[in-house]
Amino acid sequence: MKTITVRELYSILLAQPETTVLDVRTPVEFQGLHVARAYNIPLSSLNPKLLATAGRISQIQPIYLLCQSGRRAKLAAQQFTRDGFENTVVVEGGTQAWKEAGLPVERGETEVISLERQVRVVAGSLVLIGVAGAYFIHPGFIGLSAFVGAGLVFAGVTDWCGMVLLLARLPWNNRPVE
Repeated sequence: MKTITVRELYSILLAQPETTVLDVRTPVEFQGLHVARAYNIPLSSLNPKLLATAGRISQIQPIYLLCQSGRRAKLAAQQFTRDGFENTVVVEGGTQAWKEAGLPVERGETEVISLERQVRVVAGSLVLIGVAGAYFIHPGFIGLSAFVGAGLVFAGVTDWCGMVLLLARLPWNNRPVE
């Protein structure tokens, strides 16, 4: 899988403004802050073959993929590769690294809660419910906390989080970008 730093991509964008930059975060995340000239297609609805058929992307020109930190961009790159696109490039560190490097971004009118923060809120709530349920209702509720803890360990080891994929499909994360 090819990768590029945010500074390298910025140099490319300065020299070749027509470069395709695809942000695979949810529309709400994209609306909150995104790389100028990037366009948004959420990972959950990404269909490379359909994009090529519609003329939105080229199978020949490089397609630079980014998300918040890089994980979803890697999943998108795998999907592009499966569909026969060999010229995809993952932007290391994603939008977060772009922002931290002080490169230009476009901001929406409202700040959104990132998917990573949503995962922390949901996981923390489920652990708290499991502990409280075990204390007040039945000891079996501790299994909920154990399940969430195991899921977090799995996500940390594999860099794949099912909860992120589920949360990305919720209505508040899929409002159309205006």
